[in-house]
Amino acid sequence: MTHRGIGRAAAATVVTAALATTVAVAAPGTAAAAGAVPAEGGAVPAEARHGGALDGVWRMDGYGTVVTVAGGRLTTYDVTTHSCVPGWITATQDGAPGADGTVRYVTGHNGVTLTPKGRDRLVDREEGGVGTKDLYRLPALPALCTTPAPNDPLAVFDRFWETFEENYPFFAAKGIDWHAVRDEQRRRITPTTTTEQLQQVFVDLLRPLGDAHTGLARVVDGQPVPVFGGRRPGTTVRTKELTTRAGQAVAAQLTGPEQLFAGGKLGVGRLPDDVGYLRVGSFDGYTDGDYRSQVAELDKALDTLLADPDRLSGLVIDVRLNGGGSDALGVHIAARLTDRPYLAYRKVARDDPADPTTFTRPSPVHVRPSDGEHFTGPVTLLTSSISASAAETFAQALMGRSPHVTRIGENTQGVFSDVLIKLISPDFALVLPNEEYLNRDGSTFDGPGIAPDLRTPVYSPDELAALKDSALSTARRVLAEDGGGADRR
Repeated sequence: MTHRGIGRAAAATVVTAALATTVAVAAPGTAAAAGAVPAEGGAVPAEARHGGALDGVWRMDGYGTVVTVAGGRLTTYDVTTHSCVPGWITATQDGAPGADGTVRYVTGHNGVTLTPKGRDRLVDREEGGVGTKDLYRLPALPALCTTPAPNDPLAVFDRFWETFEENYPFFAAKGIDWHAVRDEQRRRITPTTTTEQLQQVFVDLLRPLGDAHTGLARVVDGQPVPVFGGRRPGTTVRTKELTTRAGQAVAAQLTGPEQLFAGGKLGVGRLPDDVGYLRVGSFDGYTDGDYRSQVAELDKALDTLLADPDRLSGLVIDVRLNGGGSDALGVHIAARLTDRPYLAYRKVARDDPADPTTFTRPSPVHVRPSDGEHFTGPVTLLTSSISASAAETFAQALMGRSPHVTRIGENTQGVFSDVLIKLISPDFALVLPNEEYLNRDGSTFDGPGIAPDLRTPVYSPDELAALKDSALSTARRVLAEDGGGADRR
């Protein structure tokens, strides 16, 4: 089970965002994990709880995860070659199995379905995520998982290092010798190393990665307290003042006030010359409900934007302040912008602890036209270095659209993977990526991010002070030059 964080608006808050999806579950051993999480839709019938085809022990292909299913309850373990500790996730069956044996499990408002494929394989689909994961039956819980793991400072350090060693895909791309890093930093650990000292060692390990999908949290009373979140060097941090000034600069070009949805995370407006404007400030947190309620709220904004698509000469979509969320919501928007299916990208995950070049079988993600009103005319996309995670997978999903979506602004942050949350001790939880999102040629944008077609200033002090928005002005010019002659329906 991986996690697509909620509203990763600034890289420094990545741990809060990623762990927000599972706070309701709490860490193993706390009150919330000790009892079943209430299932949406009421109690599970007794006959559906026991002896099902899913009951047993399962190893996820990649992800360093073992899953146990028994009595309507799903529990995870985080495993490496030399360790096994209880995972962050505990979920409860929601309703009886479907006709094909599919069972839904819930933790808070998050849902996952497991579908049996024969006796020894399951397919995992996570609501709000894209792609699938395979799980394979094990004869029993691994021996390492049957006894408590040691939690002395050196054991916790080794578990931290090995978790990255066996899952993180980008050491070579970043020019980091992770083995040399271990040899250097491990010397700092002694039997008397305090929790605070160990925390500083971990931060010193993470900082050079410059990766906004890496982070560290302290677990206090069963709740995660972020202490570090990575970020690509030289990129912009979103602040309240920047957000306010950026909104004022956009408003100066709109023909009227934005219509707000999702508590202000979505905005719909109009620009001169019949150009529509869609601001997507996040790909999650639209409601306090489950993924279906998020989609319903997004559709309200899209239905307003596309109420009369024949009158639109073009669209500007703005994800410059979007720190991520659900990939599936990005694909949902893309489905309103095409009349033909196409491949968005393919997902793979590291699946060999000893070989960082070995990945799972690619899981393709397609954009398929929506049944609702859609727009197939000219579209521009505004991006910045704040645009991260699901904002970037959305940009990648639009790259296969025809006609081409013109990207304007800056490179995106450069982080695409869902994140793993690994509870490495009673005191510490890690956040790290283990996936790649592949283009048709098998390449990725991890690290530098997706480059714009047209580079413009974005949120420079001079522009903000003057309430100027070069990216938005350039988008309007590009759409005017297109002439509005494309088929718009």
